[in-house]
Amino acid sequence: MKLLFIYNANSGKLNALFDAGHKLMSPSTYKCSLCALTHNTFSENRSWKEFRAESNLDMEFYHKDEFETKFPNVNMTYPAILKHEAQQISTVLNADVLNEISNVEDLIVRLKLQL
Repeated sequence: MKLLFIYNANSGKLNALFDAGHKLMSPSTYKCSLCALTHNTFSENRSWKEFRAESNLDMEFYHKDEFETKFPNVNMTYPAILKHEAQQISTVLNADVLNEISNVEDLIVRLKLQL
């Protein structure tokens, strides 16, 4: 079993620069709640980084363009956390749920409850 984390942002340095600027100037309107939970403006959130390091979960992280290239037949709303197991993909936390989570600690608790 592998968890797939898909951010509602495209890959690339220019996109990362625009995203960082958006987080600085108008964090409440930033379009990726998953990124807002797991990352600060310029780096990964410390609590999230510790969770990932201590977890036994196999995790992969994608920007939406990378995910769509690797999984072209999966249609979804971003951001999302998915489970990939036995050639099947299922939703662990969808965009609506992720948008309601207010901090990384709550995200970690929700993940643990879902798995």
